[in-house]
Amino acid sequence: MQPEPFENEKRFAIIDIETTGLRAGQEKITEIAIILHDGKQIIEEFSSLVNPEKKIPHFITQLTGINDQMVSDAPRFYELARNIIELTDNATIVGHNVNFDYSFLKSEFKSLGYEFQRKTMDTIKLSRKLIPGLPSYSLGKLCASLNIPNTSRHRAAGDAMATTRLFELLFSIDGEPEILSLKGLSSNVNRSVIENLPELSGVYYFFDDRGKMIYVGKSINIKARVMQHLNNNTTKRAIDMKNSISEIEFTITGSELIALLLESEEIKKHKPVFNRAQQRSIFSYGLYNFIDDQGYIRLKFSKIIDELMPLYSYSSQVEAREHLLLLTEQFTLCQRLNNLYPGQGACFHYHIKQCNGACVNEEPPEVYNERVHQALERYHFDYENFYVFDSGRDETELSVVKIENGRYCGFGYLPKDFMVDDPEIADDHIKRFTDNREVRQIIRTYLKKHKVLKICPVNREQ
Repeated sequence: MQPEPFENEKRFAIIDIETTGLRAGQEKITEIAIILHDGKQIIEEFSSLVNPEKKIPHFITQLTGINDQMVSDAPRFYELARNIIELTDNATIVGHNVNFDYSFLKSEFKSLGYEFQRKTMDTIKLSRKLIPGLPSYSLGKLCASLNIPNTSRHRAAGDAMATTRLFELLFSIDGEPEILSLKGLSSNVNRSVIENLPELSGVYYFFDDRGKMIYVGKSINIKARVMQHLNNNTTKRAIDMKNSISEIEFTITGSELIALLLESEEIKKHKPVFNRAQQRSIFSYGLYNFIDDQGYIRLKFSKIIDELMPLYSYSSQVEAREHLLLLTEQFTLCQRLNNLYPGQGACFHYHIKQCNGACVNEEPPEVYNERVHQALERYHFDYENFYVFDSGRDETELSVVKIENGRYCGFGYLPKDFMVDDPEIADDHIKRFTDNREVRQIIRTYLKKHKVLKICPVNREQ
């Protein structure tokens, strides 16, 4: 029943339904929305509440906002059945987790003695294939990641329209060449440049018509990610950036870890204008430190200050406060010095013996500050000295990242044949890069969540 993505299909029925529960056959449909699409544009829309002929559970009403009163005068499914059949005739049913919607439709039709059969296409599976590497593929979080608006979450019409916008983005990545839209882009960006982008891991660069770098990004599929940018009309920032692009360059890294490290390096080096705008839009709060008159290092979170580089960045005030509270508790820091306890004198933790008295000058600054440094360096590694070997840019080589004395040294590539028992042979192939907290956090987080070919610890004690 599953067609190849967009294989000559010219009629798609993008569907979302709301129900009284999760089990088709036992529960019933309360709302349905169908958006017909020809691969280029919407050609028809339909939506309706549905009387399920049973009570709607309270938790469903809390989730969707649909209650018994709203559906009491709505048509029953059998009254909509003919319209649904005609709308979806010769169409592929498209949905986000399409099996859920499709199973309910089949069940409703089965109760009427009709066998409902259609091809299906799941935008979850397509999203994972065409836009890999995102943190979540649920409709809400996926739309948030891709800047697709949805003002009516958990209502059929709102979710169907959000799925339609996602479908259009996926179609632009995987569809026929003529579907590729360069409307609004500088004429200096031609179709062949985009079509020849690699579908490999790496870093990509956007330049304006003056040759100035305006954006740096990374992806495990450069072409798919660039196509996503070029077809993103959902925000003013996205449109402004798209319209500013004149040239596109890329660097293949092979390793996703190296793509992350190179992206971080390039953003810090060039400070592209749209990366700065992105950081401001994603991370609105930062953690800063300063030394007070008594010599104590104080920590404080606040709105991002453009002129200063925060120690850490957060998407919300709540996230910033929770992180600072965690650091304060884990490293026995002072609530008052970290601006977490108001007033003068001793903080609350001092009274319960969880603060060593920096707030009342009982703990020397040099002793207290050592723990602050430990807290700010909390993204440590399992080994003090080690090499990370992973895939290279082609089948003949390996990539390598070097950590020495707990600090990031850089990365490079070496022939597979050079991989022997002594990993330090890779030193001659490593290009030096700047160590900072961010890259150490990138490496630590990546190694925690992903497998690499080999991690080689090195004992420096001779």
